[in-house]
Formats: sequence, structure tokens, C-alpha cells
Amino acid sequence: LIFILAGYAAWLWYRVWRNRQRQLQQRHERNTRLAEDIRILARGLVEDQIPLIEAAIRIKVLLDNYSGPRRADLDVQVFADLYDATAHIPTHQAWKNLPLARRHEHEQLMTELEQQHRGQLQQAARALLGGLQ
Repeated sequence: LIFILAGYAAWLWYRVWRNRQRQLQQRHERNTRLAEDIRILARGLVEDQIPLIEAAIRIKVLLDNYSGPRRADLDVQVFADLYDATAHIPTHQAWKNLPLARRHEHEQLMTELEQQHRGQLQQAARALLGGLQ
């Protein structure tokens, strides 16, 4: 009976170990995908292929979901700052439902934010092109 219980305990421990290994592998794969997506968005931002505000918001959200290692010298605070500054602006259908005058107010704010933070955004995006690690 002791050998049977010990064998069963060993089998359960193996299953726990295997599940942990699978979770670690999935987390690594997810972080690899997120890091690549961040690099793609950073390249689009540097090359002016994506509106600055949109790129900043997308990069910030991806960085929030990335749980892998990061370089100590990587300063990406500007993405969070722009995200916070534009969090009140409606998106998708809510944007379409806004009166035209209200949309223009938000567009004016976004233009001002882009002008104020363009240099910081470009610098942070170039740093991200070098990778997160």
C-alpha cells in the first residue's frame, strides 16, 4: 500500500511539474510574440506609419501585458503618460456618436499631445527597436 501511495504521489508530482513547464513555455512564447509586436509598432511609430497617439496607446497596453525581462535603461514612461492623458477620449462607436464639435476638441488635444511628446516618443520607440532585453 505504501509503494502504491508513493507511486501515486510521484505521478501527481510529475503532472504538477509538467504543467508548470508547459505554463513557463506558454509564457515565454507569449512574451516573445508581445516583444515582436512592440518592435513592429515602434518601427511604425519611428517611420510615421502609425499615428503617434494610437501607437503610444497600443505599445503601452502591450508593455503592460509583457512579463519578460526588460533592460534597466529602458524608459517607456512617455507611453503611459500619453495613455493616461487620452484615457477619457471615447473610442470606436462612442467616437462616432460624438458631436462633431466634441470630436474636434479631442482631435485638438491629441494634436497638442503629439507635438509636445513627439521627441520623447521617437526616442522611446528607437529604444524599443533595440529590444526589451
